[in-house]
Amino acid sequence: MKTQRWRITFAKTEAMRFTGHLDLILTWERTFRRSGLPLSYSKGYNPRPVINLAAPLPLGFTSRGEIGDFWLSEECSRASFSNSLDHALPPGLDLLDIEEIPDLHGNKLPSLVESAVYQISLEEPSPAIPARIDQLLASDSVLRSRKGKQYDLRPLIHSLAVLEANGIQSPKLETSLSLLPGATGRPDEVLKALGLDPLQASICRERILLKSLSSEP
Repeated sequence: MKTQRWRITFAKTEAMRFTGHLDLILTWERTFRRSGLPLSYSKGYNPRPVINLAAPLPLGFTSRGEIGDFWLSEECSRASFSNSLDHALPPGLDLLDIEEIPDLHGNKLPSLVESAVYQISLEEPSPAIPARIDQLLASDSVLRSRKGKQYDLRPLIHSLAVLEANGIQSPKLETSLSLLPGATGRPDEVLKALGLDPLQASICRERILLKSLSSEP
């Protein structure tokens, strides 16, 4: 029975960067079990906890802005909810913010996702990066291949810029990419389009941007 809905913003740090999406859901299930908080479960022969994570995070990425919705079968105060989770979180997960969502049966979280902002830290200086970014953003199309299918990366890039670069310090990039179903931009593909090796970079998802429900018809 769904009695309360909480939205959690959390960080996924180095200790969990190679934990996949399904394993992350299981980790949250175990975390709630340790916390003593009463997660709501689905009905049927194989009840599952009612958990929505906004969007899968690719293996090897960290994040400072993951979002998850969690339903409880009994009401809990904000302080009790936060304190119980803080004491149960495993290494690799950090609680950043919690918000009670009044609408128990509203839109599922994945359907609200629009885009995401990523910060990319490169291991080596590259003076040519600003010019490559300008060329990429000026392109009408940037054809890439994913799982054997060709697609156009360019319309999936909302923004791309250098945050830090002085010729000595390794640069940081920030990019905002589409995160819609069937139209998902990946920062590692952006690096490849810039002629850079994603294995020589650290990628962190800074935040996930959700649709404004007030703008929907």
